[in-house]
Amino acid sequence: MTTVQADARTDTETDPEAARAAQLKALAEQAGRDLEDASALEILQWAADTFGGKFCVTSSMEDAVVAHLASRALPGVDVVFLDTGYHFPETIGTRDAVEAVMDVNVITLTPRQTVAEQDAEYGAKLHDRDPDLCCKLRKVQPLEQGLTAYEAWATGLRRDESPTRANTPVVGWDEKRRKVKVSPIARWTQDDVDAYVAEHGVLTNPLLMDGYPSVGCAPCTRRVAEGEDARAGRWSGSSKTECGLHG
Repeated sequence: MTTVQADARTDTETDPEAARAAQLKALAEQAGRDLEDASALEILQWAADTFGGKFCVTSSMEDAVVAHLASRALPGVDVVFLDTGYHFPETIGTRDAVEAVMDVNVITLTPRQTVAEQDAEYGAKLHDRDPDLCCKLRKVQPLEQGLTAYEAWATGLRRDESPTRANTPVVGWDEKRRKVKVSPIARWTQDDVDAYVAEHGVLTNPLLMDGYPSVGCAPCTRRVAEGEDARAGRWSGSSKTECGLHG
């Protein structure tokens, strides 16, 4: 009879990627506790010092607040933008202006298919019939591929934006992508954002002054009436509240 002794080594001992992910997760959870009361700039300085070139900022180009903050902590920081093919011209213009005037390196990610190619495969206006699939194809998948070179990424999520974001940590663990997720302005309010924009002359999307307090893809974004929630204009008329990038 042959006796085979089980290998007692854990996954983290045999898989370097799993070991690094476990290390990053522990780092993120500790930083989330340690930096809860830190300023946005201090949080980003920690990320810059910890990850260097393996850290990036993602921006929808609704405004350039987080990109501006990050450029102060890490000049030349990569700013990742998802060009879905459905953006308002104003959003593309904001991206171009950010690239021209700020000390950042804008990286534009595009989906595998053009809008025309997607229409040919799935039918026109997929965003109306299956917005979750459209977001997956045009946002989620390109971001997952674009983030492969990084260990940490920053977002502009704020706790006051919606109930689904109320518990956003300033530093957390993105289990799906196995990366550190930094949300330096999680504790900010809209007043804080407005004050920072005014103090530093930060670029903002012109649509913010035209009835769009939250800016997404043109087919899925409408103006918001007075008294409505700031995100009421996103996927209006459906139960969808998030594009899938953050959950």
